[in-house]
Amino acid sequence: MELNLENITPEEHEELKRNVFFTTLEQLKAWARSNSIWPMTFGLACCAIEMMGVGASHYDLDRFGSFFRTSPRQSDCMIVSGTVTKKMAPIVKRLYDQMPEPKWVIAMGSCATAGGPYVKSYAVVKGVDQIVPVDVYIPGCPPNPAALIYGINKLQEKIRYEAKTGKPVINQ
Repeated sequence: MELNLENITPEEHEELKRNVFFTTLEQLKAWARSNSIWPMTFGLACCAIEMMGVGASHYDLDRFGSFFRTSPRQSDCMIVSGTVTKKMAPIVKRLYDQMPEPKWVIAMGSCATAGGPYVKSYAVVKGVDQIVPVDVYIPGCPPNPAALIYGINKLQEKIRYEAKTGKPVINQ
């Protein structure tokens, strides 16, 4: 059955605009993915305390559809919070590789983004982006839970934008 839109009244046209939803399958998948991010808890240092605070009742990350997972096979987002040492780097990479596609990474805190105050130490990786690709950077020492929520919202926007345009977003 073909829909003929030429012979409709203005009232019918307004009714159609209010009740009919047109989109692509890719945009629908991106909407679902962006509103159900399941981050893997990967706390390495003091920023992990702030990450735990996001899951508690005061900030309640669950209201955004994000539920912390403990297995990489059930996660689509890795939040690296804290100092990444060279001894820990292969484990970070292995866990990232075990995550199913599509997958995203959030670097939380000064240590995860650039090495933090330990940047001169021979044992510290100068940013987790040297190991895995990072999608969102959240600066601070440590960033508060509201900053992490803001970073997750930025990741949601990025997922929707990439699905809509087909173009990757430069790291935020």
